[in-house]
Amino acid sequence: MNAPRRKKLQKILEAIEELKSQLEDQQTDLEEINDDEQSAFCNIPETLSGSERYERAEAAATALEDAYDTLSDIVSSLEDLTNSIEEAIEA
Repeated sequence: MNAPRRKKLQKILEAIEELKSQLEDQQTDLEEINDDEQSAFCNIPETLSGSERYERAEAAATALEDAYDTLSDIVSSLEDLTNSIEEAIEA
C-alpha cells in the first residue's frame, strides 16, 4: 500500500476511533439509565400489574434494553472495523 492511501486510512481510523469513544461514553450513560428503569419497573407494586402504568414501564424497560444491546453491537462492530483498518495499514 502506498503512503497516500495509508495516510487516508489513518485519518479514517482516527475518525472511527473518535466515534467509537463517543459511543462508548453514551453506552455507559444508557446502561445507567437502563439499570435505573429496570429497577423502577421491578419495584412497581404487584397490585399495579396489568395497569397502564405497568405496561408503559415495561415497554420503556424493554425499549431501553433493546437500545443498549443495539449500541453494544455497534461498538463491537466499530472495534472489528478498526482492527481491519489497522491490519490494512500495517500490511
